[in-house]
Amino acid sequence: MRLSLDGKKGLVVGIANRDSIAWGCARALHEAGATLAITWFNDKARPHVEPLAQELDAPLRLPLDVEQPQQMEALFEAIDSQWGKLDFVLHSIAYAPGADLQGRVVDSSAAGFARAMDISCHSFLRLARLAEPLMKDGGSLLTMSYLGAEEVVASYGVMGPVKAALESSVRYLASELGPHGIRVNAVSPGPLATRAASGIPGFDALLANAERRAPLHHKVTVDDVGALCAFLVSDAARAITGDTLYVDAGYHILD
Repeated sequence: MRLSLDGKKGLVVGIANRDSIAWGCARALHEAGATLAITWFNDKARPHVEPLAQELDAPLRLPLDVEQPQQMEALFEAIDSQWGKLDFVLHSIAYAPGADLQGRVVDSSAAGFARAMDISCHSFLRLARLAEPLMKDGGSLLTMSYLGAEEVVASYGVMGPVKAALESSVRYLASELGPHGIRVNAVSPGPLATRAASGIPGFDALLANAERRAPLHHKVTVDDVGALCAFLVSDAARAITGDTLYVDAGYHILD
């Protein structure tokens, strides 16, 4: 049976190229019937993202740097003006300054830690706050985490505490927004060869180790993540909220 998202309208934040987790998710959402609003980070990213938005027939295509409040407000004003409602938001962005990402957590700078937290975690809260009034019939908010939020992963550095904060935020948002019919979940993929992941020292070894040790013994793809997100957005997941759901070929169950 085909999963149907016909009639649902959603915002996808975080597409950078065809290797992006957000691209795999957007494609799955579109194939299930959803109508999408797509954003790009800046003018440099736009030529890479806009052709992908065209493939998805996305009627709303706008810039979004989450550190620019006016851009976020303009995005939601456009959604309200054109659609008058919103059924889901997918947040798939993360950032930490290189020196803070590649060094020890204990040595991270206050400014670097704060910026990583703002872009990777608090931006999800800001999106949720602006989405809430448009989710008049309930909705779904999704964000991307990683196993490093739960346990120490070598070379993941400052992003571990930041993702832990993101997962905790998911639980609080689920509690606060649940009475309005809004579900909030995190998705935790296994290692994926994305541009963002390339900044993690020793990532190739991490990827190979995950494939070797995971019970299913295969790499996770952005399409795997997209399939889970399409399910979570659908009415079939109407009783699921406040969770972190893993899509990692079972790697997270190992010691």
